[in-house]
Amino acid sequence: MTGTIINVVTVLIGSTIGVLLKSKLPKNITKTVFQSLGLFTLALGFIMAFKANDFLIIVFSLVIGAIIGESLDLEKRIESFALKIKKRIKIKDEKFTEGLLTAFLLFCMGSMTILGAFDEGMKGDSTLLITKSVMDGFAAMALASAFGIGVGFSVIPLLIYQGSLTLFASFLGDYFNENMINELTAVGGIMLIGLGINILEIKKIKIFNILPALILVVLFTWAKTYIDF
Repeated sequence: MTGTIINVVTVLIGSTIGVLLKSKLPKNITKTVFQSLGLFTLALGFIMAFKANDFLIIVFSLVIGAIIGESLDLEKRIESFALKIKKRIKIKDEKFTEGLLTAFLLFCMGSMTILGAFDEGMKGDSTLLITKSVMDGFAAMALASAFGIGVGFSVIPLLIYQGSLTLFASFLGDYFNENMINELTAVGGIMLIGLGINILEIKKIKIFNILPALILVVLFTWAKTYIDF
């Protein structure tokens, strides 16, 4: 998992620089950086969403995923877990939880995460993840200057998620095809659009309650590919 480890290191470095910059930047600059990140997240989400090939599968995955997520109240559970971390390490940063969760979604929902993890897991090629690491390092710098130290702690779920994808690809990657990756990327893109709306404070969307859609879209696409129905 060389690529993921490098990714964790670059995010930590970028976050540290961003936190140091935050204390020196005027509030109006921090606010503009915050809004720029929201616009970038929206743009990235739309680009990824257009990779969808089967809109029916995307819709079913999102709707059923949202029902499951709301029933389990995943967002509240994840936020509670982040708050426990905050209390345990005695951090008073008001945006800690928001920074951690926002950074995790931005770093992990992109197509480079999925493709990079599969390249490393199946081919032993870390090139794409290393490229992503450099990009994430600069993104972490900008995020941390707006959200604070919580961005640095996003490396914990990043390591778990991206590392798990790499291990999964090394054992079961042969069962994945390009169509599955495209649909998974599209769902991730739609979630990033929601994240962008949250960052811009247009409306509060419970992004984490839609997370089950990421699993469902793979299952539905696999079923359509390998089972006649």
